[in-house]
Amino acid sequence: MLKINIKKLGPGLLFAGAAIGVSHLVQSTRAGADYGWGLLWALLFVNLFKYPFFQYGPRYALATGESLLDGYYKLGKGYLWFYFFLNIATMFTIQTAVTIVTAGLASNLFGLSSNMVFWSIFITFTCYFILLIGKYRLLDKVIKLIIIVLSISTILAVSIAFFKTPDVINLNQTFPEGTGLLFLVAFMGWMPAPLDISIWHSIWAIEKKKELKTQFKINEGMFDFNVGYLTTVILGICFIGLGALVMFGSGIEFSNQGNIFAEQLIALYTSSLGKASYFIISIAAFTTMLSTTITTLDASPRAMSKTIQLLFNQDEKNFYFLFISILAAGTCLIFIFLLSEMGLLVQIATVLSFITAPFYAILNYKLVISKHMPKSHHPKIGMKLLSVLGISFLIGFTLIYLLSL
Repeated sequence: MLKINIKKLGPGLLFAGAAIGVSHLVQSTRAGADYGWGLLWALLFVNLFKYPFFQYGPRYALATGESLLDGYYKLGKGYLWFYFFLNIATMFTIQTAVTIVTAGLASNLFGLSSNMVFWSIFITFTCYFILLIGKYRLLDKVIKLIIIVLSISTILAVSIAFFKTPDVINLNQTFPEGTGLLFLVAFMGWMPAPLDISIWHSIWAIEKKKELKTQFKINEGMFDFNVGYLTTVILGICFIGLGALVMFGSGIEFSNQGNIFAEQLIALYTSSLGKASYFIISIAAFTTMLSTTITTLDASPRAMSKTIQLLFNQDEKNFYFLFISILAAGTCLIFIFLLSEMGLLVQIATVLSFITAPFYAILNYKLVISKHMPKSHHPKIGMKLLSVLGISFLIGFTLIYLLSL
């Protein structure tokens, strides 16, 4: 049974690969660097309250054989148009943001060149060709390897930091004020990931079902999802720990730019724990961002292809090659011409991801309790209650953010 389950793991690990990126390496570590263990409550609460809406992606897909985008279309074409324009507005920026951090880490780790544009374009097209040549099957295998290396190196890195830090761990929790509140909102907005990744997960679940010669049952899909989700939570705690154990109280002013912040983390970790630890933290950081870079480059084009098929009744056509080529080319153009504006672009993408979270939460919940979902697969009363609490939580923090502007 274990062998079968391991074989059928895939979409949940792709979800983990997409989620464990900037939110973990930069945001979680920054939370630890600035507040010690004080924001652990925020990480646990936001993961709890977002859980149902991420789970509804594979649940709906495996119960109906359709993606969430098909479901949105059935609820109303306007929802799909909203998603289409929002995705167009953010997909280039998000891809560029995760790739530039990956590029900085690759430069540090391999040392062949310090040119960020070179590394960014090289990584983009390496991922592009892997996805075009191997498609979902190769991505599924590559991400399993990346997640294994990522998990082992991250847990090893935080374990070394834990045993070499003599200070008593302070678990007092805190609620930031002023500019700290804006950081808290951004931290929770991207933790473990923006909610639209539930759409990607539903598409990957269908691809996995096509790939397998045997049936991919809902309970197997839920097990796969839970493995991926638990991985994101555990590694989120690990990255808070890295920030708290290595960076908190160091007196250094940390950069708001993801790639520079990652370099500061590696430098501080190495200086605190010795040169022998350099490769452990570097590999953990690099694989963290590589997993996000390749999964994001795959998922956005899949989602856009499906959206076009539904909006323009083009079911027989596949637009994946078109959109992955547009995304890869557009990302490279931003590296070449708009790299100096990256801070503003990322801020816009972060804000959009956060303020649209209640929209996706309500839409996913509405869909899985609708007539479009088989009654036997509707969420149980406990999950419905958690969904209502989650929607209230997301709306509340969105209002706090908007009122603080």
